[in-house]
Amino acid sequence: MRRTRRATVAVLPVVALVLAACSSGGGDQGGAASADFTGTPSGTMNGWAFDNADDVGTARMDHAAGQLDGVTVKLDQTAFDAQKFTTRLAGGDVPDVVQMDRRYVTTYAAQGLILPLDECFTAHDVDPDTRWYPFVVDDVRYQDKVWAVPQFYQPPAILLNKRVMDAAGVTDEQIDTSKPDVLVGALTAMYKESGGVPTTLGFDPVATGQAGLWVLAMGGRLTDDAGKPTLDDPANTAGLDLLKKIADAQGGFAKVKSFTDAFDTFGDANQFVTDQVGAQVDAQWYPNVLSPYLDKVQLGAVPFKDKDGKPFTVTSGQAFVIPQGAKNPAAACAWALELTTLDAWKAAAEARSATLQKDGGLNTGLFTGSPEADKAIRDQYVVPTGNAGFDQVISTYYDVLGYGKTFGSSPAGQDIESELNNAVTATLLGDKSATEALADAQTAAQRAYDNVTAGS
Repeated sequence: MRRTRRATVAVLPVVALVLAACSSGGGDQGGAASADFTGTPSGTMNGWAFDNADDVGTARMDHAAGQLDGVTVKLDQTAFDAQKFTTRLAGGDVPDVVQMDRRYVTTYAAQGLILPLDECFTAHDVDPDTRWYPFVVDDVRYQDKVWAVPQFYQPPAILLNKRVMDAAGVTDEQIDTSKPDVLVGALTAMYKESGGVPTTLGFDPVATGQAGLWVLAMGGRLTDDAGKPTLDDPANTAGLDLLKKIADAQGGFAKVKSFTDAFDTFGDANQFVTDQVGAQVDAQWYPNVLSPYLDKVQLGAVPFKDKDGKPFTVTSGQAFVIPQGAKNPAAACAWALELTTLDAWKAAAEARSATLQKDGGLNTGLFTGSPEADKAIRDQYVVPTGNAGFDQVISTYYDVLGYGKTFGSSPAGQDIESELNNAVTATLLGDKSATEALADAQTAAQRAYDNVTAGS
């Protein structure tokens, strides 16, 4: 059993963490052998890209500080910037731990800019596939190594505006992404326009924001097992073709995009209050935004389904990495792992509960990336709200957690995502067929992959 240690936290100058609740190995691995994760953590540990603290992040940070004796933690609140990261490392200004989106991780692993963390996990008796959902770990697994400590996994599902659905005679069963004809029929029944301009979308698929979800669910793939882009896989066209059917049934993508861009998504006149959507693909954090408006909305939810009719969702979130050349990898390893323990998440859940009791609001739980923590928090803090529809929404997001799939761990992860969105836009606007758009996207993504992996 590891003994309890306590750390001193120094704030620079205003500390914040994106340990918030809303919320790409090849390369030169020579430095990995010199990184000692086994020593007793001590000294100063410098962290970077820990911005946007909230009660959840602060509670976890306080918990980690209470476990590390003799470690002074200095955190830079600056947001992560990819160019600045490589510039800092090239100039020798190397932080000990960095927080970033998981889609970046494999890119830096392939370039030899971060350390594999398998020895970090071993030193602390952590099995990554047990602490986190295996598909969350797959986001940061590359060449049989794990390159980051993941945090958070807030799955997408489909939020329902029951008021719009009931008025159109549409049932929950018709909002089924595995049955395109049924889905298009349902959204057509709910769709309204005035002068050729949409006033109510039957279904908002969030096409460019959730493109990977649609491609993977319909049987496609974004990468192969080695992380190479596979955007031109013929199976990928099914997702784009379905998105085009959905857009065309509602006035075309240009009109849909213009309409959705004007949504007051976080405000009093949001799309559910104003009945601008009948259903919408949303990540788990969005019900928190809607919780103050429960007297003005009638909500429900159904899982997003794959082509075979099974619930389907994808992982995303952030992670902690330890750069090559970090001066205090032992403290960085211990600190990152402490932030993701069950006790850390329990402290975060307690802090969130206290915040809600003070400020008002409904507890939708915390979606941590850890199955043990998710269950413990749900069991203790997610109680009936008094609104049956909202309770069903919360339950739906918890129910789909076990059906996750990684987008794919690739050295070109960010470029694959960007090029896929370009292909979706070109297809939905009718500028190219899905096959043509994906072929062009593949060329660009492959070029990025080759650039990242050159010489590795």
